[in-house]
Amino acid sequence: MSVTDQGAHGADQRAARRLALRNLLAQADLAALLVTSPANLRYLTGFDGSYGAALIRQDHTVFFFTDRRYDQMVSRLLPDAEVVLAPGGDLVGAVAGVLGVDGEGLGFEPAGLTWGEGQRLRHALPNQAVVPAPPLVEELREVKDTDELAAIARAAQLGSDALAELLPTLREGVTERALAFELELAMRRRGALRLAFDSIVAFGEQAAEPHHHPGDRPLARGDLVKLDFGAEVDGYCSDMTRTVVFGRASERQRELYELVRRAQAAGLASLRAGVTGDQVDRACREVITEAGYGDAFSHPVGHGVGLEIHEAPRMRAGASGRIGAGTPVTVEPGVYLPGFGGIRIEDLAVVREDGHELLTTAPKDLLEL
Repeated sequence: MSVTDQGAHGADQRAARRLALRNLLAQADLAALLVTSPANLRYLTGFDGSYGAALIRQDHTVFFFTDRRYDQMVSRLLPDAEVVLAPGGDLVGAVAGVLGVDGEGLGFEPAGLTWGEGQRLRHALPNQAVVPAPPLVEELREVKDTDELAAIARAAQLGSDALAELLPTLREGVTERALAFELELAMRRRGALRLAFDSIVAFGEQAAEPHHHPGDRPLARGDLVKLDFGAEVDGYCSDMTRTVVFGRASERQRELYELVRRAQAAGLASLRAGVTGDQVDRACREVITEAGYGDAFSHPVGHGVGLEIHEAPRMRAGASGRIGAGTPVTVEPGVYLPGFGGIRIEDLAVVREDGHELLTTAPKDLLEL
């Protein structure tokens, strides 16, 4: 049973989240929010089907739009909601039929509707202020409750355990694609519902691509092996990266690995409630820049993790929002040199008032296999 569907306890959690959303609606001067993002729907209602939307109003009424495939599921999850059948994918028509011609302040999630659907909604409700809403639900999702953190911790431990199983099996000639498949099997055997994202497996010079797609490159002695992967457990994701050497590491590989490890340690040392993503990014980036490799660190230092693999807060230069206690984030500096390869070390950690709690348990010493 998932975190988002835990009987009475889960229903109480979701009701509390909807109440918190209504408070944000009042602050945003919105009478209602049309929720269409699958992750936001699951967070607020527990619904994880393929077709649904919720209209959540300040007056505590909830309308849920779906079709016959899911009407019984919605009635179970939201016994006090009014289920509105919207067959044929006519979500806009169903919403307009519920709201009528008069009203005020309807917000919609701009990422959850196409531009055309947003225009149709405005035309169907000419007497209402139909506006793109700020990321209200995403703001609520940023700090996790204890059940959410427990699911993320299980996913993270599952990933660390899968890596421990996989590394001793590395062998000359195995391809990136084959190793990615073996990694997926190791996670699924331990209970992963699915991958949190397509695994990144990169050998040798291919590791210079931060987000390399596994191909048919065979493993050879002396290769860097970069593994970036995650599992989904109870709807929640994990994310980690480790880089190892197949065979004996060269002096340059050792030096760059130690540089990235020092940069990551600096970022983690800065991580506590109240810091900004910019501060964590800067802590990592300064170490790499001072060593002369600033241009080789080509991506933000991390991101939030939860129902989606990439979510708020953003951990990058210029990110000014303060990170709250109970927020899981990644810290993942890297150095990428074309023709040589790349090294990234990534941990998933929960921000705490006085520091952080690591969820990734895999060792970070340079492994020569």
